[in-house]
Amino acid sequence: METMSPFDSLDAVIISASRAFCTPLAIFIQIQQHDHVSDLSLLFVLQGCFICLTLAFGWACAAYVRSREIRQMKNSMRGGNSFAFLSHDINDLEHSTQVKLPSVTVVMPLKGFGEHNLHNWRSQITSLYGGPLEFLFVVESTEDPAYHAVNRLLADYKDDVDAKIIVAGLSTTCSQKIHNQLIGVDRMHKDTKYVLFLDDDVRLHPGSIGALTAEMEKNPEIFIQTGYPLDLPSGSLGSYCIYEYHMMHADDFRNDRHGVVSKLQDGGYSDDMTLAAIAGAHKRLITSPPVAVFPHPLASDLSFSRYWNYLRKQTFVLESYATKVNWIMNRALFSFHCYLSWGFVAPYLMAVVHVAAALRVRSKGYSLEDTNFTSCGLLLASCLAMCTFIELLSMWNLTRIEVRLCNLLSPEAPPLSLATYNWCLVFIAMLVDNFLYPISAFRSHFSQSINWSGIRYHLKDGKISKIDRSKGKGPKFTDLGGKHLYGKKGAPHRASILGALSRSLAHWRQAKKFDA
Repeated sequence: METMSPFDSLDAVIISASRAFCTPLAIFIQIQQHDHVSDLSLLFVLQGCFICLTLAFGWACAAYVRSREIRQMKNSMRGGNSFAFLSHDINDLEHSTQVKLPSVTVVMPLKGFGEHNLHNWRSQITSLYGGPLEFLFVVESTEDPAYHAVNRLLADYKDDVDAKIIVAGLSTTCSQKIHNQLIGVDRMHKDTKYVLFLDDDVRLHPGSIGALTAEMEKNPEIFIQTGYPLDLPSGSLGSYCIYEYHMMHADDFRNDRHGVVSKLQDGGYSDDMTLAAIAGAHKRLITSPPVAVFPHPLASDLSFSRYWNYLRKQTFVLESYATKVNWIMNRALFSFHCYLSWGFVAPYLMAVVHVAAALRVRSKGYSLEDTNFTSCGLLLASCLAMCTFIELLSMWNLTRIEVRLCNLLSPEAPPLSLATYNWCLVFIAMLVDNFLYPISAFRSHFSQSINWSGIRYHLKDGKISKIDRSKGKGPKFTDLGGKHLYGKKGAPHRASILGALSRSLAHWRQAKKFDA
């Protein structure tokens, strides 16, 4: 009796899997993320085409809006406006107009100090906004490495900017970030009209605050005006797996309008999700101007463990909620995102099986029936490869336009470049991120706790119910920025912090020298 070798058994499994993946249901799974036509299931193809075209239309719209902004800036520059990066209309920069600008307070909750912070903070406090402007750097305690770094920085600009550092103390009813933000709002100037909450790991353009304020002035109905980061990979795979900032009316916080302060203070974990829920419940407007794209450099030593904790924080926000409607929306987002994530990854796993089966059939000379199935599989894999190329091309085009926009908005800053992007790693990161997202989401759902910058938060009924602080025993660095979380105890010594500060300062000055 003839026995079957292990390789023959493996071939049989691969070919059977390839045959199964060529069924109408499997074809539907494979085409729902990409554009492909199959006579076997026209309905499934139409649905797949609709999803693909919808995504393509969204990317095209985003690229078009930012390209239009670039064209407007260049037209203004050709018309003699050398300050188009501040305003398209040079008359807006007249002194008579600038003195009428509203007062703005920038609140920055800080935690730790890393390689990019000094450059980021300088870009923020050297804004060219012409109206009254104050900066409030808010830290948990004087032991935070950011406290001494900011003090040294502000000492260099004490006569040029209105900035101060505030010690907020420990949070007890909400996340430390929200606590710092609310303390900053409580200490802002009494004449402040708009408050801009800004993360400390993002770089501002000279005209960003002016552009955001102008939009708020044009449309008083805006509740939140937000922007998005342009992540700048450092070269490691982890930095490619990372795929917030908002301005609001100061009176909304002074008067606790819609319960903005009370809902954030009462067990709030994520400021973004809480404010978005409030906006949805009260039919308030959230907008994002095309110029609100801010460079966000990632740590050069970003590890997978730090990326995983970052992803856990992103999925954990879906476990926090303020109302029953908010809970329902979060559950819907949870289900929808998990479905799409694994729906994106599954076709690539199927394509690997199809290619493996085709290679084995060609090398072993199997039957015509098996050859037909593998031909169908190769056709699907080829379409998947083509659609993947189109996806990456679309992503490259949008990133290219955003890089150009950022360079125009910050003409004196070191220019950004697409050279830092490795698109093979981008593709791998897309697969890794989408594969891990549902795992992280389920982990967050069942654990109901998360470690955020050395603080462990526990949720109950969507709100923070318990806060554990174990200084020196948790992570010593933040996730994306790689910032040192502790000062003299439990982590880097003061000398290393000052050394990092000096190196960052030297690097920044060298870049400015070459720009000049």
